[in-house]
Amino acid sequence: MKNKPFHKRLGFALVGIAEGWRNERSFRTHVFSAAAAIAALCILRPGAVWWAIILLTIALVLSAELVNAAFEGLIDHLHPEIHPRIRIVKDMAAGAVLIAAVAALLVAAALAVDLGWVSRLL
Repeated sequence: MKNKPFHKRLGFALVGIAEGWRNERSFRTHVFSAAAAIAALCILRPGAVWWAIILLTIALVLSAELVNAAFEGLIDHLHPEIHPRIRIVKDMAAGAVLIAAVAALLVAAALAVDLGWVSRLL
């Protein structure tokens, strides 16, 4: 893939995203959650900083999910039998996705506080 024209490298990336969509239920779940978050932003109309934070958080979660799927696919291909160290590596990659997803929930909570939702509920 080195030294290929930009449009070729972009094509490779888009194929990877499409494969993630086709083969990874968790990726599809995160994409639907991202769409809901973007819809909420359109309705709530927060400031530009909140848009940037939410969009970066969405990118982090989706990227982490694709990297996790890539690691798992490569590991399963190279080492199909169960091995304790391989299991730990896969669990660590899944943990990275969990951290990103929890961070996304915390960002959503911060937005709710900033918009005054929490004070209205209490």
